[in-house]
Amino acid sequence: MIVIQKYFPGLTKDQIFSFEKMIPLYHAWNKETSIISRKEMDSLYENYILHSLAIAKIVSFSPGSKILDVGTGAGFPGIPLAIMFPACHFVLIDSIKKRIKVVNAIAEELALDNVTAMVSRVEDLYDQFDFVVARAVTSFPAFVGLVDKNISQRRQNNLPNGIVYLKAGDFQEEIQSFKPVVVVSEITKFFNEPFFNTKKVVYLPVIK
Repeated sequence: MIVIQKYFPGLTKDQIFSFEKMIPLYHAWNKETSIISRKEMDSLYENYILHSLAIAKIVSFSPGSKILDVGTGAGFPGIPLAIMFPACHFVLIDSIKKRIKVVNAIAEELALDNVTAMVSRVEDLYDQFDFVVARAVTSFPAFVGLVDKNISQRRQNNLPNGIVYLKAGDFQEEIQSFKPVVVVSEITKFFNEPFFNTKKVVYLPVIK
């Protein structure tokens, strides 16, 4: 928890409590329904929670914003972002039922009334959102093709509505067709842990 407070010193007591509570909750649920590897559970704060919060270094969602988390898995990046932005609404989707069961349980135990989690494929979802976020669920061009329909044109944030995508490694070819509007930020600019050496945040405004 000290790590998160180091990078986000303005957290409220409620937010700090929620972030601290995530670890025992995920450990308990992971024993019952294994959705995160045991090795990664040992680095949950850094590899999942803090990694998710890199998005908060790119955009500070305005109150009332709607954000879609595609392929949320165990609830990342959606759950940490929902704690960080309690005045926004987050819809977390995944095609695997057991994952959504855990996400709903975690959200309920953290009293996150700004989270809706459901079993769904993004291909079947046509609701509109200010932003779509994800942790590298497919190639970037394929992802843009899937979620382009879900981006609202009603702007209420400082950044234009669009996609914020957590990605690792070299993917210059993937984003070539989106230049010059795509913005790639090295997470090492925000967090100094070695885990983030190859990690990036990709932001693509979607304007029609």
